Amino acid sequence: MSSSSKYIRQPIVSVLGHVDHGKTSFLDYIRGTTVVARESGAITQHIGATEVPIDAIYKVCGDLLKDKKFTLPGLLFIDTPGHHAFTTLRTRGGSLSDLAVLIVDINEGFKPQTYESLRILKQYKTPFIVAANKIDAISGWKTSKDIAKTRIEKQRVNVKTIFEEKLYEMIGTISENKLNSDLYFNISDFRKTIGIVPISAKTGEGIPELLMILVGLAQRFLEDKLHIESGPGKGSVLEVKEEVGLGKTIDAIVYNGTIKSNDKIVIGTKDDPVVTRIKALLKPKPLDEIRDPRERFDNVNEVHAACGVKISSPDLENVIPGAPIRVAKGNLEEVIAEVKKQTKIDFELDEQGILIKADTIGSLEALIKESRDKGIKIRKVDIGNISKRDIIEADASLHPLNKLIFAFNVKILPDAKEELSNADITIFNEDVIYTIMENYDEWIEKKKAMLERERRQEFTHPGMLKFLPEYVFRVSHPAVFGVRIIGGRIKTGIRLMKEDGKVLGSIKGIQSENKSIEEAIQGQEVAISIEGVTVGRQLKGGDILYTEIPASDAKKLRDMDVLNLDEKDVLNKIFEIKRKTDKFWGM
Repeated sequence: MSSSSKYIRQPIVSVLGHVDHGKTSFLDYIRGTTVVARESGAITQHIGATEVPIDAIYKVCGDLLKDKKFTLPGLLFIDTPGHHAFTTLRTRGGSLSDLAVLIVDINEGFKPQTYESLRILKQYKTPFIVAANKIDAISGWKTSKDIAKTRIEKQRVNVKTIFEEKLYEMIGTISENKLNSDLYFNISDFRKTIGIVPISAKTGEGIPELLMILVGLAQRFLEDKLHIESGPGKGSVLEVKEEVGLGKTIDAIVYNGTIKSNDKIVIGTKDDPVVTRIKALLKPKPLDEIRDPRERFDNVNEVHAACGVKISSPDLENVIPGAPIRVAKGNLEEVIAEVKKQTKIDFELDEQGILIKADTIGSLEALIKESRDKGIKIRKVDIGNISKRDIIEADASLHPLNKLIFAFNVKILPDAKEELSNADITIFNEDVIYTIMENYDEWIEKKKAMLERERRQEFTHPGMLKFLPEYVFRVSHPAVFGVRIIGGRIKTGIRLMKEDGKVLGSIKGIQSENKSIEEAIQGQEVAISIEGVTVGRQLKGGDILYTEIPASDAKKLRDMDVLNLDEKDVLNKIFEIKRKTDKFWGM
């Protein structure tokens, strides 16, 4: 292949969906089917990917592709299913995946990871189709080799009804996410409507149609993007792995050009890119040829996009998943600058905010976006496990709501665990961003309520109460009588005043249903005791009483957002009373 020649590479396809909805079974079925079709184009197992040649697709699809010819060499499926691998394999401004399959168990519908996958596909603007899996599990479903439309029509009426109910529920859920969808055979323009293909990864129903649509979409809409040059290779790190006899290696997906053994390559790290030279390019041996677990790989001289390959090189310790890989051919400084730019997370940090840790660049970007969409301020982001320093930094935050770490798919290091036992911080460490956000919503609500309670303790709060003359239990020393809280709240220890501003005295105790309580709120009827008051003299039927608030507290309460509307109304009435005798009160 000459250095300037162009060719069409296979589209890279990711498989996403919720756990146990059949992502792995789907990939296993495709591998199994294409192995059977060896005589029409053998399957090629890559590192981290499975290549399905176009000849194998012709064989599997049979009459579906009769008389159709494609220039694509096939499809390259990423072996690691899920949105995590999808976000790891990134290029500047998007995903490395050209197409995606969103697997949904038709019987269970959308689950947390399905929603997450859908949001990520929308974020990256990746074309995708929905595989409505496990149709064979619908009660009474009859498996056949007919095309989907005929297969559905042939089902018994009650089975067809169940199928349609589940399908419409799925279409409705997708519609709630501002996307149109329908059964693939009802669609005339796949750019405007998401195709749904009913499949069974167990029986293989629908998988030929799914492969047909993937190839058709790629050929029609992605051909220009798939025309690449065979010059210096470009790739993305899928995983960093320790291998016996090799040390640190990287599993990479090559999406452009050619990578050769002994090439000088530049790879992204958390800091500056590393420049190294390839010692070995490795591809897996066919399963039936593996005799020794230490000899699982074959050395190859070069690889061409699109493919998955293991790279053995020195100095890979700080390489991160999702980092770009570039072959440098006499333009080293230029390549280093390009890799550095692509590895950089491009967004502005806040002076105060939470910390975010993730295992890859892509997942970090996804977590940042979700946090930003919620208006969460972010002070620091980083790739890697949670360290002692992270705990100390989070604990040093000035605001209690910022003493928080969002962590995606990372570990808490031993010294960090020790530091955590003495720190007042919260960590949400999950492998689903959706779950982190759900946990955050629940936590922030409780935390704000707790902080509000704590802030309330610092001030005398506005309260308005009506004396109930029919409930006088003691006239004086102390006076004990019933009141109804009309607005705000009262607490033991606070002073009460009348509408003319005259102070009555302090509340010694509050009782409700013969039990002592510390606080009473709007709507409650309680008994209170006050020293220095005589019922009938200072206090008469129909009197309205207010909490007597120090001017400094009143000013702070007006400036702070800790009162509800009802409490604000009571505070305004207290201001009116006080300013009758002091027009600058509370200023």
